[in-house]
Amino acid sequence: MSSTKTLFITGVSSGFGRALAQQALSQGHRVIGTVRNQEAKQAFEALKPGYASACLLDVTDFSAIEDCINAVESHQGAIDVLVNNAGYGHEGVMEESSLEEMRRQFDVNVFGAVAVIKAVLPYMRQRRRGHIINITSMGGFITMPGITYYCGSKFALEGISEALGKELQPFGIFVTAVAPGSFRTDWAGRSMVRSARSIPDYDTLFDPIRQARVEKSGKQLGDPQKAAQAMLAIIASDNPPSHLLLGSDALTLVRNKLATLHEEMDRWEELTRSTDGE
Repeated sequence: MSSTKTLFITGVSSGFGRALAQQALSQGHRVIGTVRNQEAKQAFEALKPGYASACLLDVTDFSAIEDCINAVESHQGAIDVLVNNAGYGHEGVMEESSLEEMRRQFDVNVFGAVAVIKAVLPYMRQRRRGHIINITSMGGFITMPGITYYCGSKFALEGISEALGKELQPFGIFVTAVAPGSFRTDWAGRSMVRSARSIPDYDTLFDPIRQARVEKSGKQLGDPQKAAQAMLAIIASDNPPSHLLLGSDALTLVRNKLATLHEEMDRWEELTRSTDGE
């Protein structure tokens, strides 16, 4: 297969999606991105006419996803790489956050991604090749107070990605869960949905966390353009990883989590083994 690929990226108006699209276009790849309005469509296609094209699609409009993918495959050619990037962060103490907010978080971050995968898979399976990249988060490995719903959605997408990769291995289709740490995107800024505070008991724990996140937005360590270059490196690989952390903060925090988990397993090993039958 040619080194030039066609990428279908959800959510290319900003953040990782925009950065990846720009880097991919600069390397000669074709990019089809999803956007939410006509103005964004025109702006995206102007990045590189003939190579950049956009679909008007909300990933929570599940009935429209299959039509979008079918139209791309029929009129623009095979999708070599699917990148599920569309998503957002919800911030709020769980007791203060509504179930409706949780449903919305999972609809976008989990169900939307799965719906797009299900629309693309029949084509990739028929061709016996393809690569699916799901943008998760270090919050799919580690947790912190105040982003319970977000971490839940990213843990779910990590698990789905890993299991799906095992299902698709016989067909030559790779699945990679890419888990970024803190990057200079709009995640903690205008893209974040924040629940209102209502229970004073959580003030001491959560108020400093919320304030620090607001103050650090736009000043994070990670560079989205370098993240995009890393993703293009695994797209070019003949044997891409099933999981890829991005950012030294993610690497440190996940390693610490694994070390703590191992210590806890060792400490409770006797009780764990005691449940086996005779």
